Amino acid sequence: MKINKVSAGLMMFRRRGGTLEIFLAHPGGPYLKNKDWGYWGIPKGEIESGEELLAAAVREFAEETGLTAAGDFMPLGSVVQASGKVVHAWAFEGDWEEERVPASNLFPLEWPPGSGRQQWFPEIDQAAFFPVPLAMRKINRAQGEFIVRLQTLLAKSR
Repeated sequence: MKINKVSAGLMMFRRRGGTLEIFLAHPGGPYLKNKDWGYWGIPKGEIESGEELLAAAVREFAEETGLTAAGDFMPLGSVVQASGKVVHAWAFEGDWEEERVPASNLFPLEWPPGSGRQQWFPEIDQAAFFPVPLAMRKINRAQGEFIVRLQTLLAKSR
Protein backbone atom coordinates (compact mmCIF):
# COMPACT_ATOMS: atom_id res chain seq x y z
CA MET A 1 0.00 0.00 0.00
CA LYS A 2 1.41 3.37 -1.06
CA ILE A 3 1.60 6.01 1.67
CA ASN A 4 1.19 9.54 0.40
CA LYS A 5 3.42 12.34 1.61
CA VAL A 6 1.76 14.87 3.89
CA SER A 7 2.58 18.58 3.97
CA ALA A 8 1.27 21.54 5.90
CA GLY A 9 1.40 25.19 4.96
CA LEU A 10 0.10 28.69 5.46
CA MET A 11 -1.66 30.94 2.97
CA MET A 12 -1.06 34.57 3.85
CA PHE A 13 -3.48 37.11 2.44
CA ARG A 14 -4.00 40.86 2.52
CA ARG A 15 -6.58 43.37 1.37
CA ARG A 16 -5.39 46.30 -0.73
CA GLY A 17 -7.87 48.90 -1.96
CA GLY A 18 -10.77 46.49 -1.55
CA THR A 19 -8.94 43.73 -3.43
CA LEU A 20 -8.08 40.40 -1.83
CA GLU A 21 -4.49 39.37 -2.58
CA ILE A 22 -2.94 35.95 -1.98
CA PHE A 23 0.72 35.39 -1.10
CA LEU A 24 2.30 32.65 -3.21
CA ALA A 25 5.78 31.19 -3.47
CA HIS A 26 7.56 29.80 -6.51
CA PRO A 27 9.62 26.63 -5.94
CA GLY A 28 13.35 27.00 -6.38
CA GLY A 29 15.77 24.78 -8.21
CA PRO A 30 16.69 24.36 -11.85
CA TYR A 31 13.80 22.13 -12.93
CA LEU A 32 11.05 24.69 -12.29
CA LYS A 33 13.06 27.86 -12.92
CA ASN A 34 11.15 28.80 -16.08
CA LYS A 35 7.77 27.33 -15.07
CA ASP A 36 5.06 29.78 -14.06
CA TRP A 37 1.36 29.03 -14.55
CA GLY A 38 0.26 26.32 -12.12
CA TYR A 39 3.63 26.00 -10.38
CA TRP A 40 3.30 28.54 -7.55
CA GLY A 41 1.87 27.51 -4.18
CA ILE A 42 1.59 28.26 -0.52
CA PRO A 43 4.76 27.98 1.56
CA LYS A 44 4.52 24.42 2.88
CA GLY A 45 6.54 21.38 3.76
CA GLU A 46 6.53 17.89 5.18
CA ILE A 47 5.58 17.15 8.76
CA GLU A 48 8.35 16.02 11.11
CA SER A 49 7.79 12.97 13.30
CA GLY A 50 5.36 13.75 16.14
CA GLU A 51 4.77 17.31 14.91
CA GLU A 52 1.28 18.81 14.88
CA LEU A 53 0.05 19.96 11.48
CA LEU A 54 -0.35 23.66 12.35
CA ALA A 55 3.05 23.75 14.07
CA ALA A 56 4.60 22.27 10.92
CA ALA A 57 2.82 24.86 8.77
CA VAL A 58 4.13 27.74 10.90
CA ARG A 59 7.66 26.28 10.91
CA GLU A 60 7.69 25.73 7.16
CA PHE A 61 6.42 29.24 6.48
CA ALA A 62 9.31 30.69 8.51
CA GLU A 63 11.86 28.39 6.87
CA GLU A 64 10.74 29.26 3.36
CA THR A 65 10.09 33.00 3.71
CA GLY A 66 12.14 34.20 6.67
CA LEU A 67 8.94 35.62 8.21
CA THR A 68 7.28 34.64 11.46
CA ALA A 69 3.58 34.03 10.90
CA ALA A 70 1.25 35.43 13.55
CA GLY A 71 -2.41 36.14 14.03
CA ASP A 72 -5.57 34.12 13.77
CA PHE A 73 -5.00 30.98 11.73
CA MET A 74 -8.15 29.97 9.81
CA PRO A 75 -8.28 26.26 8.90
CA LEU A 76 -8.71 25.64 5.17
CA GLY A 77 -8.76 21.86 5.35
CA SER A 78 -6.73 19.69 3.01
CA VAL A 79 -6.40 18.90 -0.68
CA VAL A 80 -4.76 16.08 -2.59
CA GLN A 81 -2.40 17.20 -5.34
CA ALA A 82 -1.98 15.32 -8.64
CA SER A 83 1.21 13.76 -7.20
CA GLY A 84 -0.87 12.22 -4.39
CA LYS A 85 0.62 14.54 -1.76
CA VAL A 86 -1.91 15.64 0.87
CA VAL A 87 -1.58 19.33 1.77
CA HIS A 88 -3.19 20.81 4.91
CA ALA A 89 -3.49 24.60 5.07
CA TRP A 90 -4.41 27.54 7.27
CA ALA A 91 -4.88 31.15 6.20
CA PHE A 92 -3.83 34.28 8.05
CA GLU A 93 -3.76 37.98 7.29
CA GLY A 94 -0.30 39.49 6.93
CA ASP A 95 2.00 41.49 4.68
CA TRP A 96 5.27 41.18 2.78
CA GLU A 97 7.68 43.81 1.51
CA GLU A 98 7.37 43.54 -2.28
CA GLU A 99 11.09 43.96 -2.95
CA ARG A 100 12.08 41.37 -0.36
CA VAL A 101 13.84 38.24 -1.56
CA PRO A 102 12.66 35.09 0.25
CA ALA A 103 15.08 33.98 2.96
CA SER A 104 14.45 30.36 2.10
CA ASN A 105 16.25 27.31 3.40
CA LEU A 106 18.31 25.34 0.85
CA PHE A 107 18.14 21.82 -0.53
CA PRO A 108 20.87 19.77 -2.23
CA LEU A 109 20.55 18.47 -5.79
CA GLU A 110 22.94 16.80 -8.21
CA TRP A 111 23.24 19.43 -10.93
CA PRO A 112 23.67 19.10 -13.80
CA PRO A 113 22.14 15.61 -13.76
CA GLY A 114 24.76 12.85 -13.97
CA SER A 115 27.60 15.28 -13.20
CA GLY A 116 28.27 13.93 -9.71
CA ARG A 117 28.30 17.56 -8.50
CA GLN A 118 25.95 18.56 -5.73
CA GLN A 119 24.64 22.11 -5.71
CA TRP A 120 22.38 23.88 -3.21
CA PHE A 121 19.18 25.66 -4.25
CA PRO A 122 16.58 27.69 -2.31
CA GLU A 123 13.28 25.92 -1.64
CA ILE A 124 11.54 29.02 -2.98
CA ASP A 125 13.11 31.52 -5.35
CA GLN A 126 10.28 34.07 -5.63
CA ALA A 127 7.34 35.17 -3.53
CA ALA A 128 4.66 37.78 -4.12
CA PHE A 129 1.06 38.77 -3.55
CA PHE A 130 -1.38 38.33 -6.43
CA PRO A 131 -5.02 39.41 -6.84
CA VAL A 132 -7.29 36.36 -6.69
CA PRO A 133 -7.87 35.96 -10.47
CA LEU A 134 -4.11 35.94 -11.16
CA ALA A 135 -3.38 33.80 -8.08
CA MET A 136 -5.84 31.19 -9.36
CA ARG A 137 -3.85 30.94 -12.61
CA LYS A 138 -0.45 30.77 -10.91
CA ILE A 139 -1.23 28.38 -8.04
CA ASN A 140 -0.98 24.59 -8.20
CA ARG A 141 -4.40 23.48 -9.43
CA ALA A 142 -5.32 21.49 -6.29
CA GLN A 143 -4.18 24.32 -3.97
CA GLY A 144 -6.53 26.71 -5.79
CA GLU A 145 -9.25 25.19 -3.62
CA PHE A 146 -7.65 26.91 -0.62
CA ILE A 147 -8.31 30.30 -2.25
CA VAL A 148 -11.95 29.37 -2.83
CA ARG A 149 -12.31 28.24 0.80
CA LEU A 150 -10.67 31.44 2.07
CA GLN A 151 -13.07 33.58 0.05
CA THR A 152 -16.00 31.65 1.52
CA LEU A 153 -14.68 32.13 5.09
CA LEU A 154 -14.11 35.86 4.57
CA ALA A 155 -17.57 36.33 3.05
CA LYS A 156 -19.17 34.62 6.07
CA SER A 157 -17.26 36.84 8.52
CA ARG A 158 -18.62 40.09 7.09
